[in-house]
Amino acid sequence: MNIQPIAHYHSQLTTKFGVPRQSGLVPELVGRIVFESEYANADALRGIEGFDYLWLIWEFSLNGKREGDWSPLVRPPLLGGNEYMGVFATRSPFRPNPLGLSSVRLLGIEDGALVVAGADLVDGTPIYDIKPYVEYADAHTGVRSGFVDEKRWQKVEVCFPENLRALFCDEDFVALCKLLELDPRPQYHNDPERVYGMPFAGYDVRFRVSNKGVLEVLEVKNI
Repeated sequence: MNIQPIAHYHSQLTTKFGVPRQSGLVPELVGRIVFESEYANADALRGIEGFDYLWLIWEFSLNGKREGDWSPLVRPPLLGGNEYMGVFATRSPFRPNPLGLSSVRLLGIEDGALVVAGADLVDGTPIYDIKPYVEYADAHTGVRSGFVDEKRWQKVEVCFPENLRALFCDEDFVALCKLLELDPRPQYHNDPERVYGMPFAGYDVRFRVSNKGVLEVLEVKNI
């Protein structure tokens, strides 16, 4: 089977660093799904406004692995990168077929593009298929979630100087703060003096995280 992208996702996040680790974690993050010319047909979207959520099937296009280059064991970041799990028991991008699955909220249609919220994708991510989320079939409550039940990402407090806040529109600022609250650093990083940079909305947001769980934004530079 030979499949081609039907669309590409576009947002303010241009690198993997800072992208939410799962869809739905930052519902304030808004992006657009722009269709390839072959699929930019209004008839293909007929009835889609009746659904609040959509499933996206997409490619881990930035994982840096060659086709066929995969391992049966991976180290999930949630476990600190120290424990191995089977690749099919994780959502690792390093898979036999580098495909991801995300649930996003549909906000509307603008100029033939889908406006969605809560995606965990990098700007430019290829989209291979879109399906409606159906609550009675897709929602499962009270179920086990393996090692995820035993671990949770710890949020941090964000300290953002007022003069730097003015660089962003209200919508982008709220989304940025929610992204930073998730602590974009690798789980095993704990150097309070190390400065990180996260590209967002055309800026490089520089920050560090104290041992007390406070993320301090130090500067915001044009990229």
